[in-house]
Amino acid sequence: MKELVVKDNNQKKRLDSYIVEELEDLSRTTVKRLIDEEKILVNGKKQKSSYKPEMGDVISIDMPEAREIKLEAQNIPVPVIYEDNDIIVVNKPKGMVVHPANGNPDGTLVNAILAMCKNSLSGIGGEIRPGIVHRLDKDTSGLLIVAKNDTAHMKMSKQIQDRKVTKKYIALVKGVIAENEATIDLPIARSTKDRKKMGVDPNGKNAITHFKVLKRYDKYTLLELKIDTGRTHQIRVHMSYIGHPVVGDSVYSNGKNEFDIEGQMLHARYLEFKHPITGEELKLEAPIPEYFESILKKLENREIHNN
Repeated sequence: MKELVVKDNNQKKRLDSYIVEELEDLSRTTVKRLIDEEKILVNGKKQKSSYKPEMGDVISIDMPEAREIKLEAQNIPVPVIYEDNDIIVVNKPKGMVVHPANGNPDGTLVNAILAMCKNSLSGIGGEIRPGIVHRLDKDTSGLLIVAKNDTAHMKMSKQIQDRKVTKKYIALVKGVIAENEATIDLPIARSTKDRKKMGVDPNGKNAITHFKVLKRYDKYTLLELKIDTGRTHQIRVHMSYIGHPVVGDSVYSNGKNEFDIEGQMLHARYLEFKHPITGEELKLEAPIPEYFESILKKLENREIHNN
């Protein structure tokens, strides 16, 4: 059983929409089915999907039993940064989809994890996302946490929800950024014109990205970015909005670049969190991918040194 206490619903979202946005690991179809089956209650009472939660409402969700996983385990090499009986943290390669979806039935991180972990994976993510606690875009490389049991999954998810997980990325963006450090605090929502894209929207969910300049080059800036929130495409949307899109990003810029790189140059380099079972403080780092390093090497003679 999971409980959500409504802290605000200024946008007057429907019950099903509110739950999907808050939890993100349940699809709208699943949420509607659970509401119809009275496995989602508001203040202990049945409500329709169209009900608009109010401040202080307690939404209780009887989470569905994990269904038998029918995915194929595939022996795909994925670097492991940390592993024990409860979690595994991997360095996801650029170009790898996290979980199966239309057009990507296999060859995903989940297929690889199934082969690595056999039967020891959390079922909370559902049939096609076993153990997946959070996500990275296909062309974003770097650290990703996978839970091996339901307790670890729930506690890890709560840490992320409570913003107690430190996530740092490295990115090469277009243009020379003047500020050494800055914070982008702009809400993000799904685009009404293109459902595959996100965008800055005053009615969206709050999204906070901090960035620090590591190096400046002719026409480019190397950044370290820390996110307080984990909105879909957050860094890519924010950087594009301020006029410095991530190099190679064809969704939020034209993607064209002098290095012939496809997909954004964005790498989840650092994670800091408490182990969901032992409480031990973990600080993990994933090396920058070779292709990324080779491009930075090419840019060395174009570095701008500030006096």
